Amino acid sequence: MDIKLLTRTLTLKEKALLLSGKNNWETHEIARMNIPSFFLSDGPHGLRKQEGKADHLGLNESRKSTCFPTAATIANSWDETLARKIGEAIGEEAISQDVDVVLGPGLNIKRDPRGGRNFEYFSEDPYLAGKMAASYIKGIQATGTFACPKHFAANSQETRRMASDSEVDLRSLREIYLTGFEIAVKEAHPKAMMSAYNKVNGVYANENAFLLRDVLKQEWGFDGFVVSDWGGSNDHVLGVQNGSHLEMPSTGAAGANEIIQAIQNGELSEQVLDERISELLTVLLSKETKSGSFSSEKESEHHQLAKEAALKSAVLLKNEAAILPLKKGTKVALIGEFAKKPRYQGAGSSLVNPTRLEAATDIIRDYPVEFVGFETGYKTNSLATKPELLKEAVELAKKADVVLLYLGLDESSESEGMDRTQFTLPQNQLELIHALKQVNSNLIGILAGGSSFDLSFDTDLKAILTGYLSGQAGASALLDLLTGKASPSGKLNETYPFRLEDTALGDHFPAKGKASQYFEALFVGYRYYQAASVPVKYPFGFGLSYSKFAYSDIELSETGVSFQLTNTGQFDAEEISQLYVSMESGQNFRPKRELKAFAKTFLKRGESQTVFLPFDEYTFRYFDTETNQFEIEPGHYKVEIGTSSEAIELSTTVEQKGTAAKKKSQVEKFPHYFSGQMKQVPLAEFEALLGREVTKEEATLTRRPLLENDTIGDMQFAKSALARLAYHILEQKKQRSEKKGKPNLNVLFIYNMPFRAIYKMTAGKIDREMVQGILTIVNGSFWKGLRSVLKARRNCKKNQ
Repeated sequence: MDIKLLTRTLTLKEKALLLSGKNNWETHEIARMNIPSFFLSDGPHGLRKQEGKADHLGLNESRKSTCFPTAATIANSWDETLARKIGEAIGEEAISQDVDVVLGPGLNIKRDPRGGRNFEYFSEDPYLAGKMAASYIKGIQATGTFACPKHFAANSQETRRMASDSEVDLRSLREIYLTGFEIAVKEAHPKAMMSAYNKVNGVYANENAFLLRDVLKQEWGFDGFVVSDWGGSNDHVLGVQNGSHLEMPSTGAAGANEIIQAIQNGELSEQVLDERISELLTVLLSKETKSGSFSSEKESEHHQLAKEAALKSAVLLKNEAAILPLKKGTKVALIGEFAKKPRYQGAGSSLVNPTRLEAATDIIRDYPVEFVGFETGYKTNSLATKPELLKEAVELAKKADVVLLYLGLDESSESEGMDRTQFTLPQNQLELIHALKQVNSNLIGILAGGSSFDLSFDTDLKAILTGYLSGQAGASALLDLLTGKASPSGKLNETYPFRLEDTALGDHFPAKGKASQYFEALFVGYRYYQAASVPVKYPFGFGLSYSKFAYSDIELSETGVSFQLTNTGQFDAEEISQLYVSMESGQNFRPKRELKAFAKTFLKRGESQTVFLPFDEYTFRYFDTETNQFEIEPGHYKVEIGTSSEAIELSTTVEQKGTAAKKKSQVEKFPHYFSGQMKQVPLAEFEALLGREVTKEEATLTRRPLLENDTIGDMQFAKSALARLAYHILEQKKQRSEKKGKPNLNVLFIYNMPFRAIYKMTAGKIDREMVQGILTIVNGSFWKGLRSVLKARRNCKKNQ
């Protein structure tokens, strides 16, 4: 098909319509030109297709689909083949539900453990995140369904997520926050990319020419289309100008009218418009129409895949005196509400309605242990300890040889729309652990949660197995591991610090103002802890096995490193080997070591195998801000093979001639970054790294005029008493939902939503002029604003 000819044949209105949603999930069709409508659906770890009344936050029920473990869980598997199989399964279910584009996977960097959406993201490390995401994308698109990785880019917090500016220096942006996307684009060629809500260095991601044109399209060769996050289009015309294609969800006639007016007044050239249309149609019309049904046989197959995924992703953190696996006939008590009502996925737009759901209490009798009973012990979504529940749990623990204690974070602790406010388990769970320890020393913790948290209570537990958020089949997968049907093989995708105070950001996360300064630069996750010499509870890449492995005979070649891996234990098991690279440089500050390759190898007991970890374009590079490209610094590099970021088994050195010219040392310019003291970085040093001054914030309590990109929550600063009253009502609703332990996602979304999103999220019922009238009211001119709203409403109806 001649796409350029087709583009020229379309009317201006038709072109404009193609760049905006028809409704919450579908694009416009142009029937006369046989251009079909496309259906986009959430799906990072399972399809979430809503029918009937649809919403973005997962408040209304969706069709049943397999709920796989979340990305944060699967990343613990370090298994690219497994990730691809999950992608294929999601793609198959998409076809059965007539979904054309799966909105996922999410691969933003977990900058801080408290990021509310960390459960949807793979890792604190860009290489691991990129490799796992690429595998998902390959799997989804192998079925003919399109994948849409997200959120591009530097989307690191939920607080003010639609209005926050991520201020990050260019080198850190390229090496940490873009590398995962780069790997995914270059290796998997996704057909779509979702832009982030936030600004990146002062420019909204959906209209950021540097991100969308210079890097994504021209440098990486992305040939898909860019879609805004829902309500994330700030200036639709500017977005189209700079490389964005599709504004979602529907803005009614407003979005199309903005494009038409921009063409007519010369703000947007028709040549640029035709480029976007041609790029979009090239992708959409390349899709083969496929149909299929989701049979009961296929449903069972996908359930088993979800179990395999949970099993291979669980991480054994502690196993004192080899208490695990449990011996046959062991008297076992199940304690903890999660044993009966599992926490198996995150909350928000990724919420999946599972085809079935396992609970440990329902299946424990299928295992070779003696089940002596279950007690709740605590109530989820509550901090208060209930004495009667505690007493019942203690009495049951006295009857058991071993207590399987199900613990973890609940929905009130981590959810889309809000960042975590605590780093510890709920107090009622901590008190339960202490009480049970007094009557039974054989406590085994089974943990649930989408990100790291304080594990200082682990001294009271003999063993810890974390399933993260393990999907609909997590219960049987974890019991298989606990009873020795398989050996745990997962390793952590992130670091578990001892205390919240040990993290790089400390009290500075999340940023409450208009901008979030990335003071820590390259030093995210394990890169920070190692550079700053901060001890951690469990390091990145850590995970125990029931077996043991020996590393030997390292050999270096031009293309990579090989070594001998031997299973010296008594169990058939898998081992994850990790390649780290480091260099002592006087020219550039660098992390102590960085992950550059990994492999998961299955070995029967006593078996040996040669493992090869290849070098690639990411192995030795750094981003040079002077040449504005990736370079290789000449010198000697240490190449290390480890079982975690802190447990190195083998090492060698390799010399690289490099591509970069020798430069003057930057030690004097960036002393804190060279010394690893990122928490003491002065503003002037960060601004020197950033290359400009940071955003200055208004005084916190100052009443001030509010603008389109101020949030609804900013009405606390409004000049209008009525607006301040509305804020207090919203704040009270927010606090009530938090006290109940079940966050109101709709309230949270509104609270952090900028005023301009009102007309982006109401399908044209409210337009930009009406929002301007609302702002006039908020800014203290009630009657003038009301007249503006009424006038704009009449005009809006005429234009629909």
